[in-house]
Amino acid sequence: MTPAELEIVWLTLRVGVLSVAMSLVPGVLLGWLLARWNSPLRALVQGLIMLPLVLPPVVTGYLLLKVFGVRGPVGMAFDAMFGERIAFTTAACVIAASVVGFPLMVESIRLSILGVDRRLEQVSRSLGRGRLGTFARVTLPLALPGIVGGSVLSFARSLGEFGATIILAGDIEGETRTIPIAVYGALNSVDGEAAALRLVLVSIAVSLMSLLAAFAVMRRQRSQMA
Repeated sequence: MTPAELEIVWLTLRVGVLSVAMSLVPGVLLGWLLARWNSPLRALVQGLIMLPLVLPPVVTGYLLLKVFGVRGPVGMAFDAMFGERIAFTTAACVIAASVVGFPLMVESIRLSILGVDRRLEQVSRSLGRGRLGTFARVTLPLALPGIVGGSVLSFARSLGEFGATIILAGDIEGETRTIPIAVYGALNSVDGEAAALRLVLVSIAVSLMSLLAAFAVMRRQRSQMA
């Protein structure tokens, strides 16, 4: 691979890791909320969270641009505070990847928390541990396979994110050119098919290794709990 291609791969991996890190805490909290909250509004909240899965990615990117662009409320506030823009930067890639991967993370965590035996939580509460302590010492460890699985799914989704990223972040070499954007550009250039194939193979390899690592962690966790 050429140095430029290695830079693209490194940027893509960095965006994927940062997007998962940014999504993990709100993903766990929302997953728990959707698993435990008994309210008619739960379906609406869950629908809003899952919306990026069914919206065309370019529509998601357009909405993000309206929020984080130079004329968007968050983009304008960020520029006023720090003198920097969010759109068309690496941060924009991270935001786009986080948004499209977030539903997969939340749903995996929600299903995992639903599988936690509520009686174990009740026993913990009866022994004097508070809600937060029970959540940290009982619920989270038992839901760990779903948290790991959701994180990996979100990471793998970020590796393939194109539509929202191209709208919010554009195609800037060394800044926002991730593997999907680079593949698209290579296929639309003369003699770019070989470079596109190399990047595609790297993307497949990274995604497969991530899934295998997640399966290993989840298998180990289940064996320890058995």
